[in-house]
Amino acid sequence: MMPGEGNMTSIVQRIARQALVTFRSPPRLGEEPGKSFLENHAKLNGLMTEVRAADLKLVPRRADDRPSHHGGPPVTYMHICETDQFSMGVFLLKSGASIPLHDHPGMHGILKVLYGKVRISCFDRLERPTGNTQAAAAQAGVLRRYALRSNGEYTEESGPCVLSPERDNLHQIDAVDGPTAFMDILAPPYDPDDGRDCHYYRVLPDSEVANPEQTEQKEKEVWLMEISQPSDFWCGGEPYPGPEVCL
Repeated sequence: MMPGEGNMTSIVQRIARQALVTFRSPPRLGEEPGKSFLENHAKLNGLMTEVRAADLKLVPRRADDRPSHHGGPPVTYMHICETDQFSMGVFLLKSGASIPLHDHPGMHGILKVLYGKVRISCFDRLERPTGNTQAAAAQAGVLRRYALRSNGEYTEESGPCVLSPERDNLHQIDAVDGPTAFMDILAPPYDPDDGRDCHYYRVLPDSEVANPEQTEQKEKEVWLMEISQPSDFWCGGEPYPGPEVCL
């Protein structure tokens, strides 16, 4: 070890270590989080607030790098690390790209923009009502009632966007005014064999949903139907150029 190296641990390494501590014993589904979890989550949130593109050796992409079926995937992912407790990486969206509305079953998440701007629409599931409307729609797909909790824009100067199993668990992420990238922690990672597959949704045409430009319209109830992964969305991979993470 070089002199002083112990004081030069990268913020990416510190984030990974804090994530490991935070999500080693997360609250069970439906259980109120304890003091220790909340304190560790706050520390992790604080570290994520500090991280910048330069810390990961990321160079912002050009604004004319638009999504195209012939020009590569609209979204790419840089894998940083993964354990049984959490996964950490970077999503990069081309100009005009979106990550469609999707869920994170039983998972916590923290998202921090590194460059550019994203619009994030977050939904919470409401209790499913009884009635013929649900039964009719179930023939075409799984129908669920949700509330649009928030619809906001985030930049590198914004704090992280946080989700939990009960709050803001569904979201759609849109690149705004050019390409963008964000660091992403999910805990535990997606695992279809353990009941954590990613499901996609669309808002039913006759649902009332807040206009993204009218942020005062919150808590609107909408009907979402589970769908297959949209054909115009796919995610490629690319190498992570930043500091190595050791856990």
